[in-house]
Amino acid sequence: QVIDSTSLSWSTRMKGFVACFVIGCLCSLLGSCLLWIPKKGLILFAVFYTLGNITSIGSTMFLMGPMNQLKKMFEPTRLIATIVMLLCLILTLCSAFWHKAGLALLFCILQFFALAWYSISFIPYARDAVKKLFAVCLS
Repeated sequence: QVIDSTSLSWSTRMKGFVACFVIGCLCSLLGSCLLWIPKKGLILFAVFYTLGNITSIGSTMFLMGPMNQLKKMFEPTRLIATIVMLLCLILTLCSAFWHKAGLALLFCILQFFALAWYSISFIPYARDAVKKLFAVCLS
């Protein structure tokens, strides 16, 4: 079904996925390295970290197609996770461009957790396992 919905060959889609995912990881890694630059480091980190996450998320569109990806993102089971993740991505960039380093760092942290929660929504029963783990750790 996925193969029929796109004009790209499987090989081309895999290359696009790998390229975007690697670029996304490199952007996030570069952002982490830029964190240590005096004065502008935190802002550069927030921008590159966010762009890396956006690129990595976008890489999956090569595998399932843009419309199917959007449908899956906004399914009821992951709607809240998607909204929080997108909001954190936007707020991170806004904070960085407004030169609010503390807010940018806070939203980067929230972005990490929102993206993790969103990502595990694609793994069957992973959210339940994480909830149980936290319940055990907190009790």
